[in-house]
Amino acid sequence: MQRRIKMKLNKKLIILLAAAGFSVSACQNFEELEKNPNKTTKSSPALLLTSIENDFYKGPWSDVQRWNQYWCSNYNYYANQEYSWTGGSTNYLTLNDIKQMELEAASSGSGLPTKNAYSALAKFFKAFFYIDMTMRLGDIPMDEALRTSEGIFKPKYNTQKEVFLQSLTWLEEANADLAALIIANDKNLAGDFLLGGKLTGWQKAVNAFKLRLLIHLSKKEADIDLKVKQRFAETIANPAKYPLPNSSEDNLQYVYNTTTNKYPLNPDNFGNTATRNNMSATYLNKLVSLKDPRTFIVAEPAPAKIAAGLTPADFAAYVGASSGESLDDMSSKANKGEYSFIRKDRYYQYLGEPCIQIGYIELCFNIAEAINRGWVNGNAADSYNKGIRASMQLYGISTDAINAYLAQPEVAYSSVADVALNQILMQKYLGFFQNSGWEAYYNQRRTGVPTFLVGPGTANSQRIPKRFLYPSSEHTNNTENLTKALQSQFGGKDDINELMWILK
Repeated sequence: MQRRIKMKLNKKLIILLAAAGFSVSACQNFEELEKNPNKTTKSSPALLLTSIENDFYKGPWSDVQRWNQYWCSNYNYYANQEYSWTGGSTNYLTLNDIKQMELEAASSGSGLPTKNAYSALAKFFKAFFYIDMTMRLGDIPMDEALRTSEGIFKPKYNTQKEVFLQSLTWLEEANADLAALIIANDKNLAGDFLLGGKLTGWQKAVNAFKLRLLIHLSKKEADIDLKVKQRFAETIANPAKYPLPNSSEDNLQYVYNTTTNKYPLNPDNFGNTATRNNMSATYLNKLVSLKDPRTFIVAEPAPAKIAAGLTPADFAAYVGASSGESLDDMSSKANKGEYSFIRKDRYYQYLGEPCIQIGYIELCFNIAEAINRGWVNGNAADSYNKGIRASMQLYGISTDAINAYLAQPEVAYSSVADVALNQILMQKYLGFFQNSGWEAYYNQRRTGVPTFLVGPGTANSQRIPKRFLYPSSEHTNNTENLTKALQSQFGGKDDINELMWILK
């Protein structure tokens, strides 16, 4: 599967796509001049879906996973640990593909019914990509976005609350549409390489994603418009209407192959980065302190510890580097063998492990958190234990070893609510390792768990930023609307350390 599908789109559509971001710098019409009779004017819904799913994928061992403080780069040529965030990216090109997929699926020549799987998934993907932007930036254009054909080149902003409300509505509609299609035994979903056209799997992913959004809104649980607790409880109480993943078999995940879609770390780039990627203390040292068997699977022992007489079976042989450490110090210590590197024989493979995008492990911890917060009735300890078991089972850890781990006083679910909530959030962080894109950061930003390490190596005056800046093009081309949005959110400042609405 190609990482990016090159679609045969005409020049007119290319121009519309370029204009479909926050804004454009001119309204000049090139339509007649740019027409090419030798190029197709349409793309099939299947081809567009494949492209959208590629954009949906968030991979392991990326900048995001480094900012999640799972790993560190000790060599500046490849990367560093700095949180010197500038202009954030947007998803409007992908959202325009989603819009086009809906149009193509609804056209008379597609042979599809009015309600079809492409239109149902379009609602899910619209929710996903708008939420992705608002979580990184704050308020964003939504209602007036993608309307250049109507002459709207400088779209007004929607508040973050409005984006969440609309996204929850889309997810509700997507669930209902998929349910109807499943009853009708509709199998018209070509181009779906994530789930192979399995609509029951998509319906479970839609509802798991809805619960993710509601957990993100934990600071807004009293908002009468959002109805956070009510929506969560309704979903949990009605599994026939809102089916959810039952195990890791229901994960929405990205699977690798040995040819066109290799695992990001693989033998082809072993020589470049194998000695440059070491484990982060935020993640690895927590595994060690909990005597977590995942320690031995994800990391290599620090060479200096082995030289000092420890064995690879000793937890004390595993040491992560602080993300806040200066790069010079980290590099020097790594070269001396003081830090653990990532487990090369596990992660430098063509196939590698599938990368979960929306999964059962996260769902278990989200339910446990909701029960802990009093949103729903249930056994929080049971959901917490299920999340840990599911995570460890993906690493091939035995049932006996899992049981022993769960019996440890620091791991066993506490009877003290605040302590238990911290346990849920920490285990959720451990379960997110190299999966689910930004979710580890978003949960840390919302709750403070785990404590992210800072120092000269993280820059930004030793602070973890709360957001990205708006794109520079927006400052230039949509100044008036951006100025209003900045004033209403951040007192007029576009600053990476400002708190967005969802965090207040």
